[in-house]
Amino acid sequence: MISKFRLIYHIEGIVQGVGFRPFVYTLALRFHLKGFVLNNSKGVIIEIEGFEESLDSFEQALFKELPPLARIDFWQKNRLTCKNDTRFEIRQSDEASTKSSLVLPDMSICDDCLKELYDPNNRRYHYFFINCTHCGPRYSIIKTVPYDRPYTSMQPFVMCEACQSEYTNPLDRRYHAQPISCPTCGPTLSLCSINGELLATNEAAIVKLADLINVGHIVALKGMGGFHLICDATSDRVLASLRERKHRPSKPFAVMFKTIEAIKEECILSAQEEEGICSLLRPIVLVKRNVKASKISGLIAPRIDRLGVFLPYTPLHVMLFEYLKNPIVATSANRSGEPIISEATVLKQKLHDVVEYYLDYNREIVNSSDDSVLQYLGDKTLLMRSSRGIAPKSFRVDSSDERKILAVGAHQKNAIAIYLNHQIIVSPYIGDLDNIASNELFEKMIERFSRFYDFTPDLIVGDLHPNYVSTQWAKRQNIPFVQVQHHYAHILSAMCEHKLSGKVLGIAWDGTGYGDDGTIWGGEFLVCDPSGYERVCFFEPFPLLGADASIKEIKRILASLLWDVLGDEADALLLDYFDEKALKRLKQIYTKKINSPLCSSVGRLFDAVAVLCGMEGNVSYDGESGLLIEALYDPAITDRYTFEIDDKMIRYKPMFAQMLHDKEPRLIASKFINTLVEMALTISHRYTYPIVLGGGVFQNRTLMEQILQNVTQPLYFPLQLAINDGGICVGQIYKSLQK
Repeated sequence: MISKFRLIYHIEGIVQGVGFRPFVYTLALRFHLKGFVLNNSKGVIIEIEGFEESLDSFEQALFKELPPLARIDFWQKNRLTCKNDTRFEIRQSDEASTKSSLVLPDMSICDDCLKELYDPNNRRYHYFFINCTHCGPRYSIIKTVPYDRPYTSMQPFVMCEACQSEYTNPLDRRYHAQPISCPTCGPTLSLCSINGELLATNEAAIVKLADLINVGHIVALKGMGGFHLICDATSDRVLASLRERKHRPSKPFAVMFKTIEAIKEECILSAQEEEGICSLLRPIVLVKRNVKASKISGLIAPRIDRLGVFLPYTPLHVMLFEYLKNPIVATSANRSGEPIISEATVLKQKLHDVVEYYLDYNREIVNSSDDSVLQYLGDKTLLMRSSRGIAPKSFRVDSSDERKILAVGAHQKNAIAIYLNHQIIVSPYIGDLDNIASNELFEKMIERFSRFYDFTPDLIVGDLHPNYVSTQWAKRQNIPFVQVQHHYAHILSAMCEHKLSGKVLGIAWDGTGYGDDGTIWGGEFLVCDPSGYERVCFFEPFPLLGADASIKEIKRILASLLWDVLGDEADALLLDYFDEKALKRLKQIYTKKINSPLCSSVGRLFDAVAVLCGMEGNVSYDGESGLLIEALYDPAITDRYTFEIDDKMIRYKPMFAQMLHDKEPRLIASKFINTLVEMALTISHRYTYPIVLGGGVFQNRTLMEQILQNVTQPLYFPLQLAINDGGICVGQIYKSLQK
């Protein structure tokens, strides 16, 4: 006699809001099995009963045929007593006391919905909020888990009979798609002037908005995670006006194109870049611009050879392009340095002098997020901003620690992370904590994660810097607080992602980070493992004249370095960059060491080199110097500057005198990059450990490519986490998990 068995599966991972339960339901029907599946606060529970052969087939299919967005991180199977169920069903969510089911990122429109959007016979033809279980909003609409409609901003929209039928049919693609709606029952669009005058609604509003863009107006459009500022990307006149209104002299704008073919007309793409641009994540991808063939305004990305490009990712953006003539600038609507704006009232208050018209809709954005930004190194991703489509980012770690841990990250490009139920969950990008709005978002993000997961930390982990907003916030919480050195955390984040537990040589290069000795680090070679680190080599420090003043007025850095090398002989040379009175004042600061902390940052060296390469005025955005030097790099130039390594210190300063002799920017930039590569390789050859890279300097694609081509040891860097300070929170948690 063939016996029946009953099994229970506890499954954790990305298994809610991705069509996982109907997937299980269809498998159960296929293999003639009985039982049920339901969501709970940790993931999904399956109880399933049938003959052994059918159960084996079910389990194989469960792991091999997952829905596009689903991911199983952990599963457990046990045998139960048979209950002789007569059918398989999807049951209502189980609300348990502990919430740890993962909140998903928002996803771009899928191919099936795109086909329906263009099908005149479909009831969602030209419906600007079309979605299904494989695409559409998640993070931006959710208030808490489990991910069910009453806990989202779709709760006020009562489904019509047709939508309700799809929502309750386990065999339908929209089964329990929480944002499901249609023109009959869904949110509506409204186009208004910045003064609040209603001009059009729904599809007519999209047509009118496109007309306004086509004739040169600057508008705002409410996207998935907030408002985009939008204008014609081919018009110098419009771009000049946008830069003037935004007080954004040179920071590049991202450009949205209608199709991948349109991007190929403007840019040179690798196969990996094309695949990334077209992926369901729809990130902004930095690619090489074909300047000679470009119709895009030169004011989009002045002085650099890269362009941030992406494709429409919501049906609303797709519809807009049906009526546009050209590619568009689509950049976060915000005041400089502040978070993206997600409410029309705030838009009118803060950007009334920038925007002329705005397209809004009446579904609340509960959780705002920016667009994600990345670039490719061959087939590897180099993540620069982790947000829409990517974050919240979760991954399971091998730890038995039962504590709840909050990591508050760094100061610039801040993101937070929590550790809960053996998972690390990383927030979307928050930004630089330099203003009230960003500081408020930092605290709101912590509140969001507390709300999602009923999370109260047993431990908080942060940066060593005593003046960081995140550090000061943590110290006020009356919760145990541990601090982790900035550059060590950079290396630990990559070690955590790649599951490295042995010793590595960490190379951490960035703009700033508080060192153990109270000086500013940023050119670090650390032999480390999860238990600790040794600073085995670093760049010779120089005085950062006026501290933060040098970070904006970067010619101060050049002055400091030249005085260190040439002494008073540098005065005459520096008159090319300063008037006599300003130089005299700066020399006093240098001589008397007034507010001039020592700094070993490689990021600041890029600033000094950029000045010698012709960069004038103040830096207007982070990474500007690196992008300029990268644009000047000539692979045909293989020479480099001389340097010495004295025990633990790299003595490089004489190369700045050599740069004065070289004069030609292309030569200076190329030799500088080559020198940094040689420094990294020289120190690496001292050790047999794997190499781990971290820090914002390694966002420089040319530098990374040269190191990757020449290093002989195994080399790791973050692929799923931001390589800049946005990934530091993971390193902070990884350190706190070590016993």
